[in-house]
Amino acid sequence: MITNSRPYRRLYHDGALSARLTTSLELMKRCKLCPRECGIDRLSGETGFCRTGRRARIASYHAHFGEEAPLVGRHGSGTIFISHCNLLCSFCQNFEISHLGEGREVKPEHLAAMMVQLQEEGCHNINFVTPTHVVPQIIESLIIAVEQGLTIPLVYNSGGYDKVETLKLLDGIVDIYMPDFKFGNSSWAGEFCSAMDYFDVASAAITEMHRQVGDLEIGEDGIATRGLLVRHLVMPNGVADTEKIMTFIATEISPHTYVNVMDQYHPCGHAREDGRINRRISPAEYTQALGAARDAGLTRLDSPLRLFRWR
Repeated sequence: MITNSRPYRRLYHDGALSARLTTSLELMKRCKLCPRECGIDRLSGETGFCRTGRRARIASYHAHFGEEAPLVGRHGSGTIFISHCNLLCSFCQNFEISHLGEGREVKPEHLAAMMVQLQEEGCHNINFVTPTHVVPQIIESLIIAVEQGLTIPLVYNSGGYDKVETLKLLDGIVDIYMPDFKFGNSSWAGEFCSAMDYFDVASAAITEMHRQVGDLEIGEDGIATRGLLVRHLVMPNGVADTEKIMTFIATEISPHTYVNVMDQYHPCGHAREDGRINRRISPAEYTQALGAARDAGLTRLDSPLRLFRWR
């Protein structure tokens, strides 16, 4: 039996999804969807920083078992990898997708079909990877997917460089926000992502995400149903400024924020030629990052070893 309990389904029946689609498409006429505010007419096929016009470009979609345990469960997270990006980190771990644009343009009905197929395969959620620049296309496709019976949670898996105005269009649509919180230092954010304002933008964005969905809620089956999950990639030589980020999350968001402190950084893309970040992190650097999270007062820390719960 199809349930209408999912908030996005209620928005569909109230006509709010259609209204938000109209508003989001208006933002694409002189594109202001993300903090870059390129001002180009993407509805006519023009492209700006994200190199994406009217249609979303999809690299792949499948049940993914490499995400956090509360997303993966037994049947995987239904992950849809969106091509291109509004951040374009020089070290991106998905460089071929974000920078080189691997994938193909899809119509809304095709994106909707991907969502429904992943649900039918048993995935616990639909996980949009790098969705910031295609919010209108996601809403457009969601309307079709709801009509075809979509009921599982939606995950917004972004780089954290999101505009609050755009995020407000997703209130009640997104069930789980999973942003990166990459940099606390403006100079490094400018150097590696051409985003000197990254910390301020991400801080405001993650605050808005938490306002909408609260702390991560996990059911008795171990599967997340709603809430905020923050990822932080520890980088060499302290360039991510982990301590500042953990302190902000604990004091300004919530000490109960589920934070994945990630150790898998390795030099990709242009990072291979950059002596400051052309190596993996050391065990000592990772231990220091976990210590910064603990000292900040965070109580729900995911790591490659186990889920830490410090008291």
